[in-house]
Amino acid sequence: MRYVQLRAFHYVAICGGFSRAAEELYLTQPAISDQVRKLEEEYDVLLFNRHKKQVVMTSAGERLLEITRRLFDQEQQALELLSESRALRSGTLQIVADSAHHLLHILGPFRERYPGVRINVRAGNTETVIQSLYNYESDIGVIGEIPRSRDFQHLQLISTPIVAFVATHHPLARVPSFSFDELARHPLVFREQGSRTRKKLEEAATAAGVALVPAIEAEGREAVREIVASGAGVGFVSAAEFGEDARLVRIPLIGAEAIGMDEALICLRERSGGKLVRAFFEIARGVALR
Repeated sequence: MRYVQLRAFHYVAICGGFSRAAEELYLTQPAISDQVRKLEEEYDVLLFNRHKKQVVMTSAGERLLEITRRLFDQEQQALELLSESRALRSGTLQIVADSAHHLLHILGPFRERYPGVRINVRAGNTETVIQSLYNYESDIGVIGEIPRSRDFQHLQLISTPIVAFVATHHPLARVPSFSFDELARHPLVFREQGSRTRKKLEEAATAAGVALVPAIEAEGREAVREIVASGAGVGFVSAAEFGEDARLVRIPLIGAEAIGMDEALICLRERSGGKLVRAFFEIARGVALR
């Protein structure tokens, strides 16, 4: 009895015919028929009743199928185990984030556990993060909101309010707080369209009856930070992303306390079972519970 003979029998049985089994195994029908015939002849047993174009298993064939189901199920489990081990030893994980800051407490533990995995982190706003995942350009995304679409699996990382910030030498550096009315009288530095921070800030101001118009619009959080540090205006960021920068002063926004930036780790639900994606989410979930 040979492995190829058992495999040929198994696929004929589960596919319901020699032609379909041949297609599934990328072999010719004569090759499949020959393997099953040799198995039957070697053990002097009839596994299939062949009548015209119909193939029906005999009682002996049904009993053998019970065994081969277990056999090939174990084979599949072994393949998944070996593939998982290889991916977690030397795979590559693509991450796109609206702020890499929210990954810092996860990357360390992940690298410690899976040192052979290469991680690529790219920056993007909410729109580009979502599009990158849909295009299969990235495995995992980090965005400033909990996605509503059922296409995504998510894990909330943190929720913090939006704050304003100015350069330490700016005339407004000593102001204790800003209202939306006060902000409208000063030059503002906004991120590009598609930024979730910008959208939430504009929505809150509009609800308060104030229109905030940017004097400068820049692409990316770092560009905004550098422009504000030069003294050119007032910038905005979630409190968790402000970080430590001696050039800048953080100023609370009155009425913006309820504007929470819910930073979330997300992936396409259909890819959530991937070995690297699942491992990263498990590490992130474990860190969040500490």
